[in-house]
Amino acid sequence: MKPVKVGLLGLGTVGTGVVRIVEGNQEDLSSQVGSPIVVEKIAVKSVEKARSVEVDPSRLTGDPWDVINDPEIDVIIEVMGGVEQTKAYLLQALENGKHIVTANKDLMALHGAEILAKAQEKQCDVFYEASVAGGIPIIRTLIEGFSSDRIIRIMGIVNGTTNYILTKMSQEGASYDEVLKEAQELGYAESDPTSDVEGLDAARKMAILATLGFRSNVELGDVSVKGISHISSEDIAFAKKLGYEMKLLGIADRNGDQFNISVQPTMVSQNHPLASVNGVFNAVYVHGEAVGETMFYGAGAGELPTATSVVADLVAVVKNLKLGVNGLKAISPYKPKLLTSEEEVFSKNFILLHVDDKAGVLAQITQVFAEFGVSLASVVQQPNEHNPDAEIIIITHSASKANMQKVLDHFESLEVIRKIKSVYRVEG
Repeated sequence: MKPVKVGLLGLGTVGTGVVRIVEGNQEDLSSQVGSPIVVEKIAVKSVEKARSVEVDPSRLTGDPWDVINDPEIDVIIEVMGGVEQTKAYLLQALENGKHIVTANKDLMALHGAEILAKAQEKQCDVFYEASVAGGIPIIRTLIEGFSSDRIIRIMGIVNGTTNYILTKMSQEGASYDEVLKEAQELGYAESDPTSDVEGLDAARKMAILATLGFRSNVELGDVSVKGISHISSEDIAFAKKLGYEMKLLGIADRNGDQFNISVQPTMVSQNHPLASVNGVFNAVYVHGEAVGETMFYGAGAGELPTATSVVADLVAVVKNLKLGVNGLKAISPYKPKLLTSEEEVFSKNFILLHVDDKAGVLAQITQVFAEFGVSLASVVQQPNEHNPDAEIIIITHSASKANMQKVLDHFESLEVIRKIKSVYRVEG
């Protein structure tokens, strides 16, 4: 049984997990694919660096091209990160006839179409399960499990850092800045947390999921993005009081042949399964026309959960290699991209206003909603001992994004409104 030889680009957290699983589970893996799997060569930044996993130094190289151009290597696993240079590595690997497994969401969100086209040309596999939601097998589920269904909605918590921050703010009443600092100290957030807290990481993942779910080439620029850095402990307290939990949700909705994708803080009803997804965990909710509602939950990051998805892709590549069907499972987007206009994007909304505390204010505000055809589900006016203005909390019925923006624009010029404090989407 000739071994299948693997080249590994990167030996950080996920790369270390891949080595642990491949070498620790060799008997099980060999029984599944019919031959040993060997991590033959590993590209690292520093060959001399001490590591938490034991690796023969002869397998290490400081030059990724040594791995890419090694004729003995069958499969490249890329867990080094980066975009432009990494794209060059993988395109050359495909040109060399090597199959690819990657955990690189940024690369796949930005250049996935080009990489998959090259893979199809060279009849190679490119699998990227670990690029979204860590150990949750959501990509394979969309491609294979729902292959006979028509997906009409994908909604999920796909960033563990923001979910950790919002969970701690909700459970402990702490401020955003306090929890962000704690998340950085624990290693859940980067020293520069922008990609996570401003929703960019989640947007890349939603672009990937929407491309697969809707069979259309969704680009990062097609995703409307709003992060969590502006959320206050007051906002979260109001949400809990009204029966909601605040979550950063990625939402992809299809209506006929049109679709809309967004990432935004959302008040989720405490009765919805996503409301109970806490800490660094992820969950993806998929609604198909035939299957109905399903939800997938698990660890969204970490050494072994993410490495499990990487090695599962590796097993799939090797099985295809044995069957001689590499490159035949790739799904290229084949539907035209038709984005829904703001007049056709509907949601419920939460609005918190600081207003003059005098008679007739509420009537003026409700008149604006009526003027633009937005009906109201509830209106609560209450004093706040920390705020000399009155506070009005409004939850609308489902309204178009365009009409809601007209309401908010009008509020900016309404003298009795001192401040539009918060606006959030509401689910459930």
